[in-house]
Amino acid sequence: MITVLKKGISDEKSREASKQVQEIVEGILQGITDQGDAHVRELSEKFDNWSPTSFRLSDEEIQACIDSLPENTLRDIKFAQEQVKNFARIQLDSMKNVEVETRPGVILGHKHLPMNSVGCYIPGGKYPLVASAHMSVATAKVAGVKRVIACAPPFNGKPMPAIVATMALAGADEIYCFGGVQAVGAMALGTETILPVDMIVGPGNAYVAEAKRQLFGRVGIDLLAGPTETLIIADEIGCDPEMAATDLLGQAEHGVNSPAILLTNSKDFANATVKEVERQLETLETAKIAGQAWCDYGQVIVCDTYEEMVQVADDLAFEHVQVMTQDPNYFLENMTNFGALFLGPETNVSYGDKVIGTNHTLPTNKAARYTGGLWVGKFIKTCTYQRVTPEATVEIGEYCSRLCALEGFAGHKAQADLRVKRYQKT
Repeated sequence: MITVLKKGISDEKSREASKQVQEIVEGILQGITDQGDAHVRELSEKFDNWSPTSFRLSDEEIQACIDSLPENTLRDIKFAQEQVKNFARIQLDSMKNVEVETRPGVILGHKHLPMNSVGCYIPGGKYPLVASAHMSVATAKVAGVKRVIACAPPFNGKPMPAIVATMALAGADEIYCFGGVQAVGAMALGTETILPVDMIVGPGNAYVAEAKRQLFGRVGIDLLAGPTETLIIADEIGCDPEMAATDLLGQAEHGVNSPAILLTNSKDFANATVKEVERQLETLETAKIAGQAWCDYGQVIVCDTYEEMVQVADDLAFEHVQVMTQDPNYFLENMTNFGALFLGPETNVSYGDKVIGTNHTLPTNKAARYTGGLWVGKFIKTCTYQRVTPEATVEIGEYCSRLCALEGFAGHKAQADLRVKRYQKT
């Protein structure tokens, strides 16, 4: 039996909030389309009180950001970045070009081609998400993208030195300091001073995610990533209430609309964890945000069996799924819908967010049902090609001609018939 001990915000309220976001984003994107740089500047002044001479940072400004950081901070950034690059290189090595003779004289193949230009959005208004620059810029460069531009909002009234340094060290070709929907829109649509890109990647708040959704088609997107979701799957053997509560709040602090859910097979454990969440909120520095998220979006679900827990988890299809049970591998072997799994109490979502090497830009809002997260393959197009010998075109053409006739495609049939007639002579 599946029992919900704590419910989050109603679906009706959630849909109402989403509709408001949709309307606001539509207006902003239309403004960028109509007014270009002028609308971007207007929004930057309104939301960030930021209106520099140029939103694009010069080489001197970038170097000044790098030079302002302590050496140990730069070492930490480089360490994390290398983990991300290394795993991306390993993933890239798994992607092979193919060329094979499938029938005598029929050669089919595919090539992996990196995109020509990508825009990376790095959130940084509330928290300076340095790690997002590794995940997007560094991964794109490993994939071989020629032009990678990156945007992050100002932090405390100026470019955030650590984010700028990280984007530069990752290999960004152009770095801009402005944020929100206006940054995503400017990169995707282009302005008088910014050439548009072929794809937008990176996480963000509900407005950024909605902007990417509305822009999809005009440009590619990696996935809909945001707001952050976390699911803790735990039992009394693999976890304790302190750890479960810590890991719930550790992700709830992302934003007031970040869902955090506990899924367990013990009602006693569930109740103890809820009490521990309340205790930790008394001292957590980000309690104002995390507490609101827990109040409005937090849930506690109790199941009888592992099978029921998998059923619930797959239905939720959450971005982050942290498994701290007696047998974590059971969930690895049986779950099908998740952004990323974190197996065992020794690891946690924060490792994936910041340093371990897997990418932290992951699917939300049930998108894990049909896509994984950002990885080196997202920056690569797999394009097919074919070549055929004269002898093979006669065989294939005869089949094609009859199949075209079956569908009523006279022009298609003519293409096949011409080749059969011409190459039968040879």
